[in-house]
Amino acid sequence: MIKELTASAFVFRIGEDGVCRAALVWHPRLELWLPAGGHVEVDEGAAEAALREIEEETGLRAELLPGPSVPLPAGFPHSAPPAPWWVVEMDACADNHTREPHRHIDHVYVARVGDAEPAAGAVHEVRWFTEQDIAELEGLSEDSRLQVKELFARIADGSLRLAA
Repeated sequence: MIKELTASAFVFRIGEDGVCRAALVWHPRLELWLPAGGHVEVDEGAAEAALREIEEETGLRAELLPGPSVPLPAGFPHSAPPAPWWVVEMDACADNHTREPHRHIDHVYVARVGDAEPAAGAVHEVRWFTEQDIAELEGLSEDSRLQVKELFARIADGSLRLAA
């Protein structure tokens, strides 16, 4: 089975009304609302791919919020990229990268933006959803619904902080 590295990101913001919202993109081929994401290119790491995909698909410039991880030992001589919140392996149908069924190893990140206005043109339709919207949203894959629901819960309990 062919396995390919991918990166995706749930992008959040706190609106002027104080309400937290998540940006999702409409994926025309799959006909689903999904977090921004795609394949990791040969010249980038997963965190770089997540930021690139956010900007390409939403037009937003975002900041990644590192996921839970064990700190590197004191004096360790190498840098660590931001840790994903999850790494998941999932079946993928044939696409423009691989013409046969394969598996994606998806590095799932969380990002924040201060401004909901895109800095550049978005490739896909983008909408901002509240936690309640997500609970009722048709056309959202169940795996994405479970992940974003968990992230909203962590924001509510303070274990995921969106403030800079």
